[in-house]
Amino acid sequence: MEVVRVEGLYFTYGLDFKLRVSSLSVNSGELTVLLGPNGCGKTTLLKCINALVKPEKGSVSIDGKDALRMGWNRLARLVGYVPQMHQPPFPYSVIDIVLMGRVSSMGIFQQPSKSDYAKSEEALKLVGIYSMKDRPYTQISGGERQLVLIARAIAQEPKVLLLDEPTAHLDFKNQLVVLGTVKRIARERGLAVVTSLHDPNHTMLFADSVVLMKEGTVFAAGRPDEVVTEANIKSVYAMEVEVIDHQRNRFVLPRMG
Repeated sequence: MEVVRVEGLYFTYGLDFKLRVSSLSVNSGELTVLLGPNGCGKTTLLKCINALVKPEKGSVSIDGKDALRMGWNRLARLVGYVPQMHQPPFPYSVIDIVLMGRVSSMGIFQQPSKSDYAKSEEALKLVGIYSMKDRPYTQISGGERQLVLIARAIAQEPKVLLLDEPTAHLDFKNQLVVLGTVKRIARERGLAVVTSLHDPNHTMLFADSVVLMKEGTVFAAGRPDEVVTEANIKSVYAMEVEVIDHQRNRFVLPRMG
């Protein structure tokens, strides 16, 4: 079922950058990857979907509602956002960070209820790190922090989960752990998940659909095997590659020399 729809989107940063997206849709239970090099518009598109910036033209609907006209509190109940990395000014505990995802459901000056704690603990269990709920957030690994931020977004009980390059600062193992967790949550919770990525191989391993971006436009969109091709990657990344099949998986390798 379609949860996110973008139509006729146009956004500019002065004369230096233009984002144009004629049409884009994201379904529940699916992981959609925004793929492309630095500066192609992935983060800007995520910000437009989350109404962090307002496009000059076009529309963004979330669950059939106009996201660009919603108040922050209402939008936060529909969309969970996970930034690249987060460094809090104080050494909050893991559970306190996740509880921050419940703010949109609480009144002003209201303390977290038993239900808020229960939903936050459930989110930690869902991402597999409940055992560290009382540890200081500043004293856990980068991969664990990303899982905490995902749990915080899940605690909002959204219909859409947006992630901005969640593997950017992680080692090889944690990249796969985080993306595997996101993929599983999309399936189990029926969430529409949109994440930006740099790596075509991660895209091939985890994506249900791909939006390949180049210079602020959608270059190609569809299933990973349709979009991540030698010709498309060469055009977008300006490099020679070879796409190979191995044990039911497809990989993109650079052609050296």
